[in-house]
Amino acid sequence: MNDFLRHVARFTGATQLHGHSLETVQINLGPRCTLECHHCHIGASPRREESMSPAVIDHLLTQLPQSRCRTVELTGGAPELHPGFRELVQKVRAMNLNLRVRTNLTIHLDPEMSTLAPFLRDHQVALTGSLPCYLEENVDRQRGDGTFQGAIEAIRRLNALGYGHDDRWPLELVYNPGGATLPPDQTRLEQTYRTQLRERFGIAFTRLATITNMPIGRFRADLRRRGEEQSYHTLLQRAFNPQTLEHLMCRHQISVRWDGQLFDCDFNLALGLPMNTPHPQVESLAATSTTRPIATGNHCLACTAGAGSSCSGALVA
Repeated sequence: MNDFLRHVARFTGATQLHGHSLETVQINLGPRCTLECHHCHIGASPRREESMSPAVIDHLLTQLPQSRCRTVELTGGAPELHPGFRELVQKVRAMNLNLRVRTNLTIHLDPEMSTLAPFLRDHQVALTGSLPCYLEENVDRQRGDGTFQGAIEAIRRLNALGYGHDDRWPLELVYNPGGATLPPDQTRLEQTYRTQLRERFGIAFTRLATITNMPIGRFRADLRRRGEEQSYHTLLQRAFNPQTLEHLMCRHQISVRWDGQLFDCDFNLALGLPMNTPHPQVESLAATSTTRPIATGNHCLACTAGAGSSCSGALVA
């Protein structure tokens, strides 16, 4: 039994975590990205070449209506770089499913992507963009020089199309700490973001999501270089909050890797920790039990620390 399940057992008596429902299917189209962020759990970069094949996409499009999910989320890397991205957007929206795209924001400044934002607006696609701080030096330290100003300009362009101003076009921003600490209170930080971004840059957004840094991928490598891996693990254990368990994204979501393999969440995907089911492949998506046992590890402590963490931000007030 891992440390996460020990904490679950201590507070609930259960020795295994199970799913509840399927609300969201998250599709990782591949780890290729225009950026190479220090905190990226996927290890995305411009050098990655993995990409979801047309055959896997065809299986997905067959399975999605039968899965009874309500929302589809496209992620990567930069999902917009996938050659079938726009066609996939059109087909998912034709199913009358909610669609969200996780974007690094700066991709909207690429001249080859000049029609991307209007296309997404026309199809009423919600956007979630990474902006891990409202201060330039902190963002550039995590994501690379110039990314803060690029993100600000991208938000301006999105605002001009209605994103962040109109409920039909939500623009969510994502914060994560710069180091081995937990995020601050999401509500208070959102107000600070609104004030700072409005007063300094005249830009707006729909909501802020705070996400705890997952001790995997590049962030784990940084922890090890600084000799902070064990102290961060201890911090997560001490901050374990049993109230978050009911709302964990793994209990309401399935993640699909670019090769068609199924995972309980994007973090398990990054670790190559597949579902505890006989056939964790895209062809079995619709038949996957919503009450399946969840594959867990010590990294899951990051999702249950403090106010909790998911791709949509804090789990409890």
